[in-house]
Amino acid sequence: MPHTVLLAEDDRAIRNALERALTLEGYHVTAVADGVEALAQAHRSRPDVLVLDVMMPGIDGLQVCRVLRAEGDRTPVLILTALVETADRIAGLDAGADDYVVKPFDVEEVFARLRALLRRAAPAPAEPEPAAPQEPGAPAPSGRFLEAAGLRMDPQARRAWRGDRELELTRTEFELLELLIRNAGVVLEHSTIYDRIWGYDFGPGSKNLAVYVGYLRRKLDEPGAPQLIHTVRGVGYVLREG
Repeated sequence: MPHTVLLAEDDRAIRNALERALTLEGYHVTAVADGVEALAQAHRSRPDVLVLDVMMPGIDGLQVCRVLRAEGDRTPVLILTALVETADRIAGLDAGADDYVVKPFDVEEVFARLRALLRRAAPAPAEPEPAAPQEPGAPAPSGRFLEAAGLRMDPQARRAWRGDRELELTRTEFELLELLIRNAGVVLEHSTIYDRIWGYDFGPGSKNLAVYVGYLRRKLDEPGAPQLIHTVRGVGYVLREG
């Protein structure tokens, strides 16, 4: 069965072009022109993934995402945005989006990000093969919880804590933190993180990973406490205390 995509884009030319491209790629696409229609369609028939433009009249893409998340709908969401400032991208992640593409975009990048979102949304295999570095979704090495650098995580329940404080994380943030915890003390290269989390390396010019790491740091950091995610310039990131 082809994957179903709900596309909401008010620009007719972009909507029609992307609908055709996705259809040719093998997706079953429902295309609508605004956020009101997107919510109505999502409530009628839950898609496998949503592609939402940010700037739409009435209810915009971020509001659509917030409503669905408030209803407990965890369907993967890819945001299309012409806004390039980091704060704007963070607003999309804060609304509950899983990933974003900046306009003007290459349709192959949209395809790659959709494939990654759909892979991550698929049920995990019962007995995943071991990998190095350890991947998100793999069994905990001992017991149910993962622990490192003062963090505790329950991969099955998808909950995480720093000390006694529970962290409110999006799907991508959770998987990024899980990857770092499973490899605490190990410097993970940018390409390795892209491959494990998105299934695709978007190249040295992409700021996607930096945005997610920055947002995750904001949720982890506490006044007077040591920073946990460290940047190794030109290489990648590592989780460690101090």
